[in-house]
Amino acid sequence: MVTRLWFVLTLLLIVAGWPHQLLAQPLAVDPQTCLECHSDRIDPAGYAASVHGNNSCTSCHQDLVDLAAHTEVGLLPAKVNCAPCHKEVAAQHASSIHQQQGIGCVGCHSAIHRQQVWRGNKKTVVQACLQCHANNGYRQSVHGQSLLAGNGDAPACHDCHKLHTIQPLVAVSPGQSRALHSDACIPCHEDAGLITRNQLPPGVVSSFIRSYHGKNYRLGFPESAAGCADCHRAHLVLPQEDPASSLHQDNLVATCAECHPKATALFVQYYPHADYHDRERYPLLYWTYISMTVLLVSVFSVFWLHSLLWMYRGFIENRQKLAVQAEGEEQFVPRGKKQYRRFGRQHIFFHLLVIISFLGLSVTGLPLKFSDQEWAQMLMSFFGGVKFAGLLHRACAVITFYYFIAALLMGFNFLFISKKFEGNWWQRLFGPDSLMPNARDSLDAQKMARWFFFKGPKPTFERWAYWEKFDFLAVFWGMFAIGGSGLMLWFPELFGQFLPGWMFNVATIVHSDEALLATGFIFTVHFFNTHFRPEKFPMDFVIFNGQLSKQEFIEERGDQWQRYEQAGITEQFAVEKPSSAVYDFFFKGFGFLSVFAGLVLAFLMILAFIGG
Repeated sequence: MVTRLWFVLTLLLIVAGWPHQLLAQPLAVDPQTCLECHSDRIDPAGYAASVHGNNSCTSCHQDLVDLAAHTEVGLLPAKVNCAPCHKEVAAQHASSIHQQQGIGCVGCHSAIHRQQVWRGNKKTVVQACLQCHANNGYRQSVHGQSLLAGNGDAPACHDCHKLHTIQPLVAVSPGQSRALHSDACIPCHEDAGLITRNQLPPGVVSSFIRSYHGKNYRLGFPESAAGCADCHRAHLVLPQEDPASSLHQDNLVATCAECHPKATALFVQYYPHADYHDRERYPLLYWTYISMTVLLVSVFSVFWLHSLLWMYRGFIENRQKLAVQAEGEEQFVPRGKKQYRRFGRQHIFFHLLVIISFLGLSVTGLPLKFSDQEWAQMLMSFFGGVKFAGLLHRACAVITFYYFIAALLMGFNFLFISKKFEGNWWQRLFGPDSLMPNARDSLDAQKMARWFFFKGPKPTFERWAYWEKFDFLAVFWGMFAIGGSGLMLWFPELFGQFLPGWMFNVATIVHSDEALLATGFIFTVHFFNTHFRPEKFPMDFVIFNGQLSKQEFIEERGDQWQRYEQAGITEQFAVEKPSSAVYDFFFKGFGFLSVFAGLVLAFLMILAFIGG
């Protein structure tokens, strides 16, 4: 009987392609000898047809050289080492979670003596994985059902977890995401061909990436926000209409509550995959986006043109002044270098707060806005991640709210309490010392336009010019737009108690675009108006020491000087002791660094827009 089995095995091996010279070689133990004891476990025909069919028993059980010790004494062979033939796979397996948990090759390839070439058959992989992971929900999911129905596009286990380099899912706190949670999903759901073939909803990846969750992922910190699998689940992925789905209306609050414990039915009205370009599905978001875009384009168009005209006209005027000086015909103001007080310590202190908080908000917020940029990822890494950048961002927001409230109190004092200004509150509100726009500002803007086009002299101004009032009031508008939307995004669970979730989508658009308007305006228009216009280049230091010369006072704010002279109060603003050299050195250095930082950020923003 044994001889017959050996003959059959040999014949099958020859048919399978075992080289004749190998058959002729002496073996440590003949396969027929092994079959005398192991024929109940090994099917010769099945083995011969397997991927290992060209190997003898001792090809794998290499330490089995003493048959007597094995059969008579009971010496068992060592555990088979597959690495000599499968070096690359063994190297991949060595760092996997299976290796860490002591699961070797036969843990998955259990039918080792009948092992077939898998030839990319996804069902083969799934069957192997389900030996241990039968209860993870994959079989019941849309992915599992589609694959078992014969759809080769459907993901099998290895499409997400890989075949042999299976990494452990590091335990993290609830609500946090690992990179795998999104890495595994994105390649398929952004494949246009696969989406078309399977009639999947388009744009889910791009809408995810535009969300706060997706920006964290793209910046390289997926643990700071939810990923795809946190909401849709990793294995039991079901259609939203399925009652067992994590996204079913009855389960949505519980799903969101995993990250947002106080989530409500209102809160979950948030659109996680909203596309503000889609007018049909998201009309409110679409028109919010359009409105903000119109605002951005309008403001930048008007003020960039204003700056360009001013730059050219100021350059011409400076050359004219140089020509007058060369002829010795320049008229000097008596004691023109004498210093006068324009700003008090309060104003200087608050302006320093504005600079610090604004730069802090910009450098931590712009990486989120432009999360696809390499520089944004570098900045986030510098801050130690989105979490720490967020803490700094909110700290700067607190400073912003502080000086905003302080400005309101100062305004109340100016209108109703202070005895330094004449008139009732209405007269003060629209008077020359107020930052509220009035009829004169329109006239000043017209005179400035005439000067741009060489149609009239350069106007002089009162205490505040029209562009300064615009800057100041923009802060108030920004506090309601940026501050209000920022508070909503800072405390979503609180606002989700009484506001529908789609308001957070609106707040995201407003916060993002209004911040873009603020940073773009400050780093270009405001920097030019304050520091880079030909009359002031490279920097106007008045905001740091509060002083300007009599010459500047009369040339730029001649009407204010004339009003003070008529009231006999000019010398009340005279500076007895100019700021010290140490003070000037420190704050000029601070000013130049701040301007440089703003210009760098402006340059990076331009690069982001050019690069798409």
